[in-house]
Amino acid sequence: MKRSTKIITIVTSFFLIIAIVITARTMIGNHFKKKFSKIPPPGIIVTNVIIDQFSEKLETFGTAISNKNKTFKIRKDDVQGELNLKNKVKKGDLILNLKSGSILAPFDGVLGYTGLTEDIFVSDNIFIITLDDNSTIYSDIKVPESYSAFIKKGLPVEAKVSSYKNKIFTGEIDFISSRINADTRSLLSRIKINNNNLELLSGSLLEITVKFNLRNSLSVPDTSIMMEGEKSFIYIVSDDNIANKIEVEIGLRGDGKVEIISGINEGDLIVAEGLKKVRPRGKIKPIKN
Repeated sequence: MKRSTKIITIVTSFFLIIAIVITARTMIGNHFKKKFSKIPPPGIIVTNVIIDQFSEKLETFGTAISNKNKTFKIRKDDVQGELNLKNKVKKGDLILNLKSGSILAPFDGVLGYTGLTEDIFVSDNIFIITLDDNSTIYSDIKVPESYSAFIKKGLPVEAKVSSYKNKIFTGEIDFISSRINADTRSLLSRIKINNNNLELLSGSLLEITVKFNLRNSLSVPDTSIMMEGEKSFIYIVSDDNIANKIEVEIGLRGDGKVEIISGINEGDLIVAEGLKKVRPRGKIKPIKN
């Protein structure tokens, strides 16, 4: 074989190999492209933007005070018959028979006593009966002067007590002093809580939250917000299930929700959870929360 023929054969084989490699790579690429193009869009939990109530909060402490209370000092030698006190009494019920006269309940309430055994607070010959009307509980709180302009009668109040860790008792501001205390720089206010089930006891320490500056605003779950520096973003889902990244202005946070001041509208469908799976302008499979 001539030298020139060998060179032509080698060159032809070389280019043929390159052509085969290119064709093979193209076919493999098209195969995987076709394969991965069939991957369905990720399932993402979505929800609608709603209107909800937001408020600022003042947190403080107070002591529970019964609606009415009465104390009876009884001489032990004045008791007639067997001593048998009820737990609860109605107005007019007999509390105790005495030689000097019977004691009747002046109002509905719960009875208690001290001094039936040796007690350092009373003499050996006297015991004390207490009657408390706890159907309504009051508590006096000191509002810092800086909050005085926001505190109004009728504002909603929430209270917690250690004996009911997961329960919230609701009430309202019932009274506001007419002046700031110059010594404490605070405004004396009284809250009122309906206690029909008598769960709150007089003397209990209350964790009190006063809500003020109440308003209705756009609300979204806090899991729907993306923070990038000082900016906040949300994914709005279009009619064709495309997630569009939108900047929003946020307000108050709390109870798993965020106030939206601007950027979206009531009823907009947004991504509620699973932000890491979403890409701007990417398609998703909405799952209604």
